[in-house]
Amino acid sequence: MTTAGSSPNGAFPFPEGFVWGASTAAYQVEGAVRTDGRGPSVWDTFSHQPGNVRGGDTGDIACDSYHRYREDVALLASFGLNAYRFSISWPRVQPGGRGAANQKGLDYYRSVLDALGERGIAAVATLYHWDLPQELQDDGGWVSRDTAKRFADYCALVGSALGDQVSHWITLNEPQVVSSHGYRTGDHAPGIADDAAAAAATHHLLLGHGLAMRALRDVLPGGTPIGLAFDLHPVVLLGEDRTANLEQARSITDAELNGMYLEPILRGSYPAQAPASLVPPAALVAAGDMEAISQPIDFIGVNYYAAVYLRTGDPGDLRRNELVPRCAVPGVVEYRPARLEVTPMGWLVDPDGLYELLVRLSKDAPDVPLYITENGRAAEDYIDPEGAVHDPERVRYLHEHMEAAARAIKDGVKLAGYFVWSLLDNFEWGWGYQKRFGIVFVDFGTQRRIPKSSAEFYSQVARANALPPLPERWPGHLASATDD
Repeated sequence: MTTAGSSPNGAFPFPEGFVWGASTAAYQVEGAVRTDGRGPSVWDTFSHQPGNVRGGDTGDIACDSYHRYREDVALLASFGLNAYRFSISWPRVQPGGRGAANQKGLDYYRSVLDALGERGIAAVATLYHWDLPQELQDDGGWVSRDTAKRFADYCALVGSALGDQVSHWITLNEPQVVSSHGYRTGDHAPGIADDAAAAAATHHLLLGHGLAMRALRDVLPGGTPIGLAFDLHPVVLLGEDRTANLEQARSITDAELNGMYLEPILRGSYPAQAPASLVPPAALVAAGDMEAISQPIDFIGVNYYAAVYLRTGDPGDLRRNELVPRCAVPGVVEYRPARLEVTPMGWLVDPDGLYELLVRLSKDAPDVPLYITENGRAAEDYIDPEGAVHDPERVRYLHEHMEAAARAIKDGVKLAGYFVWSLLDNFEWGWGYQKRFGIVFVDFGTQRRIPKSSAEFYSQVARANALPPLPERWPGHLASATDD
């Protein structure tokens, strides 16, 4: 394997065989929520309740990828990408979350896989990207241990039907977000705000992953890689005054955002630094659970968007760019450094955080390949009078984060691929259609797809398998200092 490093012309070459892909999720792009036997999911229910989603938006139509998947696969091919990460909708395959498969649902995904195969694009399938069948939620959802068992059955069913055409499988996408946003704060489906429910959901999500790993390995061709995609956030301390409270705050914050999900998978235990309210009670952890959860995984998926910064301060008297810390440690605040850009989502743009995260994971799991399974930013994209969509902020964002990834590879990290989030502008959960993450603009009124400047840039990177220097001029005037 070659190693990434700066070439004489200033480009960063990536290792031979590096994977360049784009990601989507079923509820965010497919639409067709009542077509061909699909059952309702928790996000169907949640989005139709007034006040839950900005503007009353739902995923009923989304990007209509259920009917337009061939067009979307053609876009992937036109960009020179060699992989597509998509999710399989549980209620499309098992409308009630249990029992026999809905054959029309499986046929749809087989058609997607056929289209990818015809273009030579590897399929990376996520089995759970948040669209739990509503019938299972009615029986307790992830608070119930039975849901973990049902998930394993569903994974075995899908793996048996489609496993011959899928390159890599991801069991869960971001269990931290499901637990914290869906069951602790109620900001996401199913809209529950209860610490005990969230703690139970955490354990049963991870148990579901472990049981699904076993079920998949029983039905998939030998050697098919199976992993999990984590939402991870480096925790960075600012200032030279490293008080005991500040160090404690870092440990607690890291445990909440990262350790609660990484450590059970990698070490077979929940982190000692985690607050008691986050840790599943012992009564929920049956004999053999942690062994199932911590069985070896074949790769780690890294979804990276932002780091968390902490510094000394008064949560009761916040200053500019300060926030109340989630860890609730006295004398500590979260902080948004003024030097860092903030996206329309309110997230910091911090490529150094990606580098630090990859290096940390390489040390924590030195023998496990890493993939960046999501990375991207929202921007205020629009169609200009010439009919084009220029997104220089996203071009800069992608360049800076790919450069951080290249530095990590140069320093020995086993990074095997990068998937941009997202291929398409889509239904962005509680923000509806306001927040655009795609490298392809979607006019939701007509479903017209318009590749943005970032798609052109990303295509150049993927085709060359190398990151060029940031161009002085780019559509939309990325760097205007050289303008005449």
